[in-house]
Amino acid sequence: MSVKLSGRLVLVGAGKMGGALLQGWLEQGVDPRRVVIFDPGPPEEVRALVAAHGIAHNPAMTDVADAEVVLLAVKPQMMGSVLPTIVPLGASRPVFLSVAAGTTIATFERHLGAEAAIVRAMPNTPAAVGRGITVVCPNARASETQITLCMELLAAVGDVARVDDEALIDAVTAVSGSGPAYVFLLAEAMAAAGTAVGLPEDLAARLARRTVAGAGELLHQSELPAATLRQNVTSPGGTTAAALKVLMADGGLFDLMVRAVTAARDRSRELAG
Repeated sequence: MSVKLSGRLVLVGAGKMGGALLQGWLEQGVDPRRVVIFDPGPPEEVRALVAAHGIAHNPAMTDVADAEVVLLAVKPQMMGSVLPTIVPLGASRPVFLSVAAGTTIATFERHLGAEAAIVRAMPNTPAAVGRGITVVCPNARASETQITLCMELLAAVGDVARVDDEALIDAVTAVSGSGPAYVFLLAEAMAAAGTAVGLPEDLAARLARRTVAGAGELLHQSELPAATLRQNVTSPGGTTAAALKVLMADGGLFDLMVRAVTAARDRSRELAG
């Protein structure tokens, strides 16, 4: 699906997430002449895209008079210094779309004005390979047309969902924002367990890595729930059942995951103030 723009698509911050989005937009057919990038030092791969497609890079802020979407992809700790500099972009009444963790809608409204249309989004790192999941939350000033446009732009790097209660973004952060680290830890733990039962370290790491990646791809392609896929692998009284008896016992993986996600959610609330 090609995203249709009537004005400029302004990308503020072109690091890993911003660069992944830019790549996705270009692959979806977004007209590079409608894209503007503000970043003092983008990575080499982004500079290559800018050069190859003739994308405007760091023009005078006041020269961008027709911004339709301003996507903020700077690090959260930089947001306080960046927001005052982009106020001139608000003259054309764009929607401001943020993918910065921990920065609340109220913070954007304080800097950009109470009338600003704002969509807060929480993506995750698999966006780098087009397999991300992003959840958006709009403020009351964002129109349905603007929200849909934001979701279409984010769909360039994966799936997109919407919530209207901003308080849920902390839980989203805990499940999907931080979630890739949980999966990587699972691969680490499986490799360590393989070594513990006698496998050479390199083979254990390879088995764990390929198993996690393969199971993830199976989950991605299948329409079956994760529980059903798990049951399909588990023969009564077999080896998998023996392992799952340990993992699913009281205090096992389910309980650990609830504790971990709760801790991440609570920390997200603290960081957001």
